[in-house]
Amino acid sequence: MSTHYHPFHLVDPSPWPYVGASGAFATTFGSVIYFHYSQTSLLIVGLILLTVTFIFWWRDVIREATFQGHHTAIVRQGLKYGMLLFILSEVCFFVSFFWAFFHSSLAPAVELGAVWPPTGIDVLNPFAVPLLNTAILLSSGATVTWAHHAIISGQRKSALLGLLVTVLLGMIFSALQGMEYYEAPFAIADSVYGSTFFVATGFHGFHVLIGTTFLAVCLVRLINHQFTKHHHFGFEAASWYWHFVDVVWLFLYVCIYWWGA
Repeated sequence: MSTHYHPFHLVDPSPWPYVGASGAFATTFGSVIYFHYSQTSLLIVGLILLTVTFIFWWRDVIREATFQGHHTAIVRQGLKYGMLLFILSEVCFFVSFFWAFFHSSLAPAVELGAVWPPTGIDVLNPFAVPLLNTAILLSSGATVTWAHHAIISGQRKSALLGLLVTVLLGMIFSALQGMEYYEAPFAIADSVYGSTFFVATGFHGFHVLIGTTFLAVCLVRLINHQFTKHHHFGFEAASWYWHFVDVVWLFLYVCIYWWGA
């Protein structure tokens, strides 16, 4: 067994980058095939490969951090920079959706009736389910902060309660958004309004599902005593991501639901 005298973690060879890339490739082409020919075989294979990658790659990272002691202070600092850069890339991702929305809404084309929302579109009431979802998501931001401070203070029961409430609020948000989509009086094919609305809010909903899963994994790890006062970056990264989801929703609510209506 070799001994190293540096604080960095040189990862062992792993199959998961290759499996994940294959899953992403299969999912992308499977989606195109499904859209054009309604065949789901390749899409299902891709989603299965991605799910397997998520589960086992997370397992390996948790094992490295919790049981093998590879996540030193220097390694955690690098992980923090990586997470911040990832969130920055997500910001750029959502900026493109807002760009498309304002490009079409600030100067509506004559094909839309030169008005916004376009002629014939019956928009959603911003003070109904969207406002309720805003309150739910902001409350979840408060509870995840509560859980974070509880972990730092060593208050295990408060941390568990705060994180459990956050996960439940995320699930309620997704359920309400699903109901809103089901009852929406317009579809994604209804002019550029439907396209920008469902793409922007739909991708945000997808990020809520990812964030809820992220926090649920952290909840299981917290139950299993895998977080300490000074070593809980997994939860910290999840809370950063969740706050990002909160902020994006505020912009979506103000711009698309309220101003856009």
